Amino acid sequence: MTDINNALELLLEKIQSWGKHLFIMLPNIFVALLVLIITFVVARFVRNTMDRVFSRFSHSAALVNLFTTLIYIAVLIVGFFFMLSVLQLDKVVLSLLAGVGIIGLALGFAFQDIAANFISGIIIAVQKPFKVGDTIETNDYFGRIEKITLRTIDIRQTTGELVLLPNKMVFENPLTNFSAQGTRRIDLEVGVSYAEDLEQVQQVVIDALADVKNRVKAKDIEVMFDAFGDSSINFKARFWINYKRQGDYVIAKSDAIIRIKKAFDDKKILIPFPIRTLDFAIKGGDKLSEELQAVAANSKDGQQPRDSK
Repeated sequence: MTDINNALELLLEKIQSWGKHLFIMLPNIFVALLVLIITFVVARFVRNTMDRVFSRFSHSAALVNLFTTLIYIAVLIVGFFFMLSVLQLDKVVLSLLAGVGIIGLALGFAFQDIAANFISGIIIAVQKPFKVGDTIETNDYFGRIEKITLRTIDIRQTTGELVLLPNKMVFENPLTNFSAQGTRRIDLEVGVSYAEDLEQVQQVVIDALADVKNRVKAKDIEVMFDAFGDSSINFKARFWINYKRQGDYVIAKSDAIIRIKKAFDDKKILIPFPIRTLDFAIKGGDKLSEELQAVAANSKDGQQPRDSK
Protein backbone atom coordinates (compact mmCIF):
# COMPACT_ATOMS: atom_id res chain seq x y z
CA MET A 1 0.00 0.00 0.00
CA THR A 2 2.88 2.36 0.78
CA ASP A 3 4.30 1.98 -2.74
CA ILE A 4 0.90 2.72 -4.25
CA ASN A 5 0.48 5.85 -2.12
CA ASN A 6 3.95 7.08 -3.11
CA ALA A 7 3.16 6.52 -6.78
CA LEU A 8 -0.11 8.40 -6.48
CA GLU A 9 1.61 11.31 -4.76
CA LEU A 10 4.23 11.51 -7.50
CA LEU A 11 1.51 11.43 -10.16
CA LEU A 12 -0.46 14.21 -8.44
CA GLU A 13 2.67 16.33 -8.11
CA LYS A 14 3.42 15.84 -11.82
CA ILE A 15 -0.13 16.78 -12.82
CA GLN A 16 -0.02 19.88 -10.61
CA SER A 17 3.31 20.86 -12.21
CA TRP A 18 1.85 20.43 -15.68
CA GLY A 19 -1.20 22.48 -14.68
CA LYS A 20 0.96 25.34 -13.40
CA HIS A 21 3.09 25.24 -16.56
CA LEU A 22 -0.03 25.21 -18.72
CA PHE A 23 -1.47 28.18 -16.86
CA ILE A 24 1.78 30.08 -17.33
CA MET A 25 1.85 29.18 -21.03
CA LEU A 26 -1.78 30.15 -21.73
CA PRO A 27 -0.85 33.56 -23.25
CA ASN A 28 1.78 31.88 -25.43
CA ILE A 29 -0.68 29.23 -26.54
CA PHE A 30 -3.22 31.91 -27.45
CA VAL A 31 -0.59 33.81 -29.46
CA ALA A 32 0.54 30.56 -31.14
CA LEU A 33 -3.01 29.75 -32.22
CA LEU A 34 -3.40 33.28 -33.52
CA VAL A 35 -0.13 32.93 -35.45
CA LEU A 36 -1.34 29.63 -36.92
CA ILE A 37 -4.63 31.15 -38.11
CA ILE A 38 -2.87 34.17 -39.58
CA THR A 39 -0.41 31.83 -41.32
CA PHE A 40 -3.19 29.94 -43.12
CA VAL A 41 -4.88 33.20 -44.15
CA VAL A 42 -1.63 34.73 -45.43
CA ALA A 43 -0.64 31.50 -47.23
CA ARG A 44 -3.97 31.35 -49.04
CA PHE A 45 -3.79 35.04 -49.97
CA VAL A 46 -0.23 34.68 -51.29
CA ARG A 47 -1.16 31.58 -53.29
CA ASN A 48 -4.15 33.27 -54.96
CA THR A 49 -2.09 36.38 -55.71
CA MET A 50 0.80 34.40 -57.18
CA ASP A 51 -1.65 32.32 -59.21
CA ARG A 52 -2.94 35.46 -60.94
CA VAL A 53 0.59 36.81 -61.46
CA PHE A 54 2.06 33.56 -62.86
CA SER A 55 -0.96 33.02 -65.13
CA ARG A 56 -0.04 36.20 -66.99
CA PHE A 57 3.42 34.88 -67.85
CA SER A 58 2.76 31.15 -68.32
CA HIS A 59 -0.04 29.27 -70.08
CA SER A 60 0.93 26.00 -68.43
CA ALA A 61 -1.65 25.29 -65.73
CA ALA A 62 0.53 22.51 -64.28
CA LEU A 63 3.54 24.81 -63.93
CA VAL A 64 1.50 27.63 -62.36
CA ASN A 65 -0.09 25.19 -59.92
CA LEU A 66 3.35 23.82 -59.00
CA PHE A 67 4.84 27.22 -58.20
CA THR A 68 1.82 28.45 -56.23
CA THR A 69 1.66 25.21 -54.24
CA LEU A 70 5.36 25.43 -53.35
CA ILE A 71 4.91 29.03 -52.20
CA TYR A 72 1.83 28.05 -50.16
CA ILE A 73 3.72 25.23 -48.43
CA ALA A 74 6.73 27.48 -47.77
CA VAL A 75 4.56 30.09 -46.05
CA LEU A 76 2.91 27.40 -43.91
CA ILE A 77 6.29 25.98 -42.86
CA VAL A 78 7.59 29.41 -41.86
CA GLY A 79 4.43 30.11 -39.86
CA PHE A 80 4.60 26.68 -38.20
CA PHE A 81 8.18 27.18 -37.04
CA PHE A 82 7.35 30.67 -35.79
CA MET A 83 4.46 29.20 -33.79
CA LEU A 84 6.81 26.67 -32.17
CA SER A 85 9.17 29.50 -31.26
CA VAL A 86 6.30 31.36 -29.55
CA LEU A 87 5.65 28.21 -27.51
CA GLN A 88 9.35 28.20 -26.52
CA LEU A 89 9.96 24.93 -28.30
CA ASP A 90 13.22 26.00 -29.95
CA LYS A 91 14.84 22.62 -29.43
CA VAL A 92 11.91 20.98 -31.16
CA VAL A 93 12.38 23.40 -34.09
CA LEU A 94 16.04 22.43 -34.42
CA SER A 95 15.19 18.72 -34.22
CA LEU A 96 12.53 19.13 -36.89
CA LEU A 97 14.93 20.98 -39.18
CA ALA A 98 17.54 18.25 -38.78
CA GLY A 99 14.93 15.57 -39.36
CA VAL A 100 13.63 17.32 -42.48
CA GLY A 101 17.18 17.43 -43.88
CA ILE A 102 17.79 13.73 -43.26
CA ILE A 103 14.38 12.73 -44.60
CA GLY A 104 14.87 14.92 -47.67
CA LEU A 105 18.25 13.31 -48.39
CA ALA A 106 16.80 9.81 -48.03
CA LEU A 107 13.85 10.62 -50.26
CA GLY A 108 16.20 12.16 -52.82
CA PHE A 109 18.07 8.88 -53.22
CA ALA A 110 14.93 6.76 -53.14
CA PHE A 111 12.98 8.80 -55.69
CA GLN A 112 15.73 10.21 -57.88
CA ASP A 113 14.07 9.00 -61.10
CA ILE A 114 10.78 10.60 -60.09
CA ALA A 115 12.63 13.78 -59.20
CA ALA A 116 14.44 13.73 -62.56
CA ASN A 117 11.13 13.38 -64.41
CA PHE A 118 9.66 16.17 -62.30
CA ILE A 119 12.54 18.58 -62.96
CA SER A 120 12.53 17.67 -66.66
CA GLY A 121 8.81 18.43 -66.73
CA ILE A 122 9.44 21.87 -65.24
CA ILE A 123 12.14 22.65 -67.83
CA ILE A 124 9.88 21.45 -70.67
CA ALA A 125 7.02 23.58 -69.36
CA VAL A 126 9.29 26.64 -69.28
CA GLN A 127 11.02 26.12 -72.67
CA LYS A 128 7.87 24.90 -74.47
CA PRO A 129 9.56 22.93 -77.30
CA PHE A 130 6.13 21.51 -78.18
CA LYS A 131 2.50 21.79 -77.17
CA VAL A 132 -0.63 19.65 -77.02
CA GLY A 133 -1.70 18.77 -80.57
CA ASP A 134 1.81 18.74 -82.07
CA THR A 135 3.03 15.71 -83.99
CA ILE A 136 6.43 14.59 -82.72
CA GLU A 137 8.86 11.69 -82.99
CA THR A 138 11.08 10.73 -80.07
CA ASN A 139 12.49 7.55 -78.53
CA ASP A 140 11.21 5.58 -81.58
CA TYR A 141 7.63 6.75 -80.95
CA PHE A 142 5.70 8.83 -83.48
CA GLY A 143 2.35 10.44 -82.86
CA ARG A 144 0.28 13.37 -81.64
CA ILE A 145 0.67 14.85 -78.16
CA GLU A 146 -2.53 14.48 -76.16
CA LYS A 147 -1.39 15.62 -72.71
CA ILE A 148 1.63 17.22 -71.05
CA THR A 149 2.12 16.81 -67.31
CA LEU A 150 5.04 17.39 -64.96
CA ARG A 151 5.75 13.64 -65.05
CA THR A 152 4.91 12.32 -68.54
CA ILE A 153 4.17 13.25 -72.14
CA ASP A 154 1.14 11.34 -73.49
CA ILE A 155 1.54 10.51 -77.21
CA ARG A 156 -1.23 9.00 -79.33
CA GLN A 157 0.45 6.98 -82.08
CA THR A 158 -0.96 6.95 -85.61
CA THR A 159 -2.05 3.33 -85.07
CA GLY A 160 -4.09 4.30 -82.00
CA GLU A 161 -1.88 3.25 -79.09
CA LEU A 162 -1.38 5.74 -76.24
CA VAL A 163 2.24 6.00 -75.05
CA LEU A 164 3.11 7.65 -71.73
CA LEU A 165 6.72 8.79 -72.05
CA PRO A 166 8.56 9.92 -68.89
CA ASN A 167 9.72 13.52 -69.19
CA LYS A 168 13.32 12.50 -68.52
CA MET A 169 13.40 10.36 -71.68
CA VAL A 170 11.91 13.15 -73.78
CA PHE A 171 14.24 15.78 -72.35
CA GLU A 172 17.45 13.76 -72.73
CA ASN A 173 16.88 12.32 -76.22
CA PRO A 174 16.53 13.86 -79.72
CA LEU A 175 13.04 14.98 -80.63
CA THR A 176 11.54 15.96 -83.98
CA ASN A 177 8.56 18.33 -83.93
CA PHE A 178 6.79 18.06 -87.30
CA SER A 179 4.21 20.71 -86.36
CA ALA A 180 6.61 23.46 -85.27
CA GLN A 181 6.61 25.32 -88.62
CA GLY A 182 3.09 24.45 -89.76
CA THR A 183 4.46 23.14 -93.08
CA ARG A 184 6.20 19.97 -94.22
CA ARG A 185 7.95 18.88 -97.40
CA ILE A 186 7.04 15.69 -99.27
CA ASP A 187 9.75 13.92 -101.28
CA LEU A 188 8.53 11.43 -103.89
CA GLU A 189 11.01 9.09 -105.55
CA VAL A 190 10.03 8.17 -109.14
CA GLY A 191 11.77 6.50 -112.08
CA VAL A 192 11.20 6.87 -115.85
CA SER A 193 12.46 4.99 -118.87
CA TYR A 194 15.82 5.88 -120.41
CA ALA A 195 13.96 6.59 -123.66
CA GLU A 196 11.92 9.48 -122.24
CA ASP A 197 12.53 13.20 -122.76
CA LEU A 198 13.63 14.27 -119.27
CA GLU A 199 12.70 17.92 -119.70
CA GLN A 200 9.20 16.88 -120.75
CA VAL A 201 8.98 14.54 -117.76
CA GLN A 202 10.02 17.38 -115.48
CA GLN A 203 7.31 19.71 -116.79
CA VAL A 204 4.62 17.01 -116.72
CA VAL A 205 5.34 16.28 -113.06
CA ILE A 206 5.26 19.98 -112.12
CA ASP A 207 1.91 20.44 -113.87
CA ALA A 208 0.52 17.29 -112.26
CA LEU A 209 1.44 18.40 -108.73
CA ALA A 210 0.22 21.98 -109.09
CA ASP A 211 -3.17 21.27 -107.50
CA VAL A 212 -2.23 18.62 -104.94
CA LYS A 213 -4.43 18.75 -101.86
CA ASN A 214 -3.20 21.15 -99.16
CA ARG A 215 -0.12 22.24 -101.14
CA VAL A 216 1.62 25.49 -100.20
CA LYS A 217 1.21 27.54 -103.39
CA ALA A 218 3.88 30.05 -102.39
CA LYS A 219 6.65 27.44 -102.67
CA ASP A 220 7.75 26.01 -106.01
CA ILE A 221 7.54 22.36 -106.97
CA GLU A 222 11.01 20.87 -107.50
CA VAL A 223 11.78 17.96 -109.82
CA MET A 224 15.42 16.89 -109.56
CA PHE A 225 16.98 13.94 -111.41
CA ASP A 226 19.50 12.30 -109.12
CA ALA A 227 20.53 8.83 -110.32
CA PHE A 228 20.88 6.41 -113.23
CA GLY A 229 19.12 3.30 -112.00
CA ASP A 230 19.35 -0.28 -113.25
CA SER A 231 16.31 0.11 -115.48
CA SER A 232 15.28 3.77 -115.05
CA ILE A 233 16.44 7.33 -114.54
CA ASN A 234 15.39 8.27 -111.04
CA PHE A 235 14.22 11.64 -109.83
CA LYS A 236 12.67 13.23 -106.75
CA ALA A 237 9.56 15.40 -106.84
CA ARG A 238 9.51 17.75 -103.85
CA PHE A 239 6.72 20.04 -102.70
CA TRP A 240 5.45 21.61 -99.48
CA ILE A 241 2.10 21.17 -97.74
CA ASN A 242 0.32 22.83 -94.81
CA TYR A 243 0.79 20.44 -91.93
CA LYS A 244 -1.30 20.14 -88.77
CA ARG A 245 -1.58 16.38 -88.38
CA GLN A 246 -0.15 13.25 -89.98
CA GLY A 247 -3.30 12.79 -92.06
CA ASP A 248 -2.42 15.93 -94.04
CA TYR A 249 0.89 14.36 -95.07
CA VAL A 250 -0.52 10.93 -95.95
CA ILE A 251 -3.44 12.33 -98.00
CA ALA A 252 -1.25 14.78 -99.93
CA LYS A 253 1.36 12.12 -100.73
CA SER A 254 -1.28 9.68 -101.96
CA ASP A 255 -2.91 12.39 -104.09
CA ALA A 256 0.48 13.27 -105.61
CA ILE A 257 1.19 9.64 -106.58
CA ILE A 258 -2.22 9.32 -108.25
CA ARG A 259 -1.75 12.57 -110.19
CA ILE A 260 1.73 11.64 -111.44
CA LYS A 261 0.55 8.20 -112.56
CA LYS A 262 -2.42 9.67 -114.47
CA ALA A 263 -0.22 12.35 -116.08
CA PHE A 264 2.34 9.75 -117.20
CA ASP A 265 -0.43 7.57 -118.66
CA ASP A 266 -1.84 10.51 -120.61
CA LYS A 267 1.58 11.47 -122.02
CA LYS A 268 2.63 7.83 -122.66
CA ILE A 269 5.56 8.20 -120.29
CA LEU A 270 6.82 4.84 -119.15
CA ILE A 271 7.61 3.93 -115.56
CA PRO A 272 9.69 0.78 -116.27
CA PHE A 273 9.56 -2.45 -114.34
CA PRO A 274 12.86 -3.70 -112.95
CA ILE A 275 14.73 -5.64 -115.70
CA ARG A 276 16.71 -8.81 -115.01
CA THR A 277 18.89 -10.62 -117.59
CA LEU A 278 19.13 -14.42 -117.23
CA ASP A 279 22.10 -16.14 -118.89
CA PHE A 280 21.73 -19.91 -119.34
CA ALA A 281 24.95 -20.53 -121.30
CA ILE A 282 28.49 -21.13 -120.24
CA LYS A 283 29.56 -18.22 -122.39
CA GLY A 284 27.78 -14.99 -121.77
CA GLY A 285 25.49 -13.57 -124.44
CA ASP A 286 23.90 -16.75 -125.83
CA LYS A 287 20.17 -16.40 -126.39
CA LEU A 288 17.80 -18.73 -124.56
CA SER A 289 15.96 -19.61 -127.77
CA GLU A 290 19.18 -20.66 -129.48
CA GLU A 291 20.20 -22.74 -126.47
CA LEU A 292 16.84 -24.54 -126.46
CA GLN A 293 17.12 -25.28 -130.20
CA ALA A 294 20.60 -26.73 -129.68
CA VAL A 295 19.35 -28.93 -126.84
CA ALA A 296 16.46 -30.20 -128.99
CA ALA A 297 18.77 -30.95 -131.96
CA ASN A 298 21.24 -32.83 -129.79
CA SER A 299 18.43 -34.87 -128.27
CA LYS A 300 17.27 -35.99 -131.76
CA ASP A 301 20.81 -36.99 -132.73
CA GLY A 302 21.24 -38.90 -129.48
CA GLN A 303 24.00 -36.55 -128.30
CA GLN A 304 24.35 -35.17 -124.86
CA PRO A 305 23.38 -31.50 -124.57
CA ARG A 306 25.99 -28.88 -123.70
CA ASP A 307 26.59 -28.15 -120.06
CA SER A 308 24.64 -25.08 -119.09
CA LYS A 309 24.19 -22.92 -116.14
